[in-house]
Amino acid sequence: MAFNKKTLSIVVPTFNEEDNIEYAYKEIIKALEKIPKYDYEIIFVDNYSTDKSRKIIKTITKKDKKVTAIFLSRNFTSEYSSHAAMKQAIGDILTIVDCDLQDHPEIIPKFIKKWEEGFPVVIGVRNVINDTFVMKYVRKLFYVIFKKMANIEMPLNAGTFCLLDRKVLDVIISLPEKNRFFRGLRSWAGFKTAYVEYERRIRKYGSTKNTLFDYIRDAQRGLLGFSFIPLDLMSTFGFLLTFFSFVLAIGYLFWVIFFGNPINASIPIMLSIFVFGGIQMLGISIVGKYIQIVFEEVKGRPSYVIEEILNDHKKNKKN
Repeated sequence: MAFNKKTLSIVVPTFNEEDNIEYAYKEIIKALEKIPKYDYEIIFVDNYSTDKSRKIIKTITKKDKKVTAIFLSRNFTSEYSSHAAMKQAIGDILTIVDCDLQDHPEIIPKFIKKWEEGFPVVIGVRNVINDTFVMKYVRKLFYVIFKKMANIEMPLNAGTFCLLDRKVLDVIISLPEKNRFFRGLRSWAGFKTAYVEYERRIRKYGSTKNTLFDYIRDAQRGLLGFSFIPLDLMSTFGFLLTFFSFVLAIGYLFWVIFFGNPINASIPIMLSIFVFGGIQMLGISIVGKYIQIVFEEVKGRPSYVIEEILNDHKKNKKN
């Protein structure tokens, strides 16, 4: 690493992306050629791939010593693999680029230009998303709900693709919580923020490894980690339901006293049991999710386990 240059760290999370790794590496190098005044390191962090991803990454690290490889001991999900790479980074600034390159590295010079103008946080905002009809609107729905419910401001249609100044990065990686939602933590940290609009592309090789359940779990981390509104809603709804039931019971009692019992069937009773039972189960499950988060935090287990690091720039820098 050159000591007279600012260093850019580029984090590339991978999981079974053998078709994309070499392509991603070459495209990142092309983007870096447009900003020659910056030194760089590329950090591939592999989430226990079962294809040839590790072999390809190792080959790249042998021919390019500016490339660091982090291999995790099992799949800890992309959220935590990215966290592992961020803690390993030595750069003055850092960006995260998904290996499928739907968020293309050619945007990075635009990020840096905004950073040079004095913005510690630069976030990529997708003005066009080339994706399936269902996923496009699922993402849009999540951002709308999150904006309404969360206790922080997060831009719509903004993923992990961004650039962070070292002081912002240090704040985020110092947070001890296990229930991590990077986009939320980035907004929670504050700092002056700029936005760069871009068109999100269709992946060129391979297929996405994320399932609908992965997106649901991601949404849960975000909503439950940055909002108490689910609990507030259930409390309010429970109070209103109890009040309404009390009024209904008193009214029904008077009706029976003066006019006799008007109900002579079990169907209304069964429907009431199902409705109230469902509401109770929903309330208990929401409380249970918050308890689950507390349980994970209390256990104190690490968010990830590193099996191997190749071309450890952080260790070399200390030496």
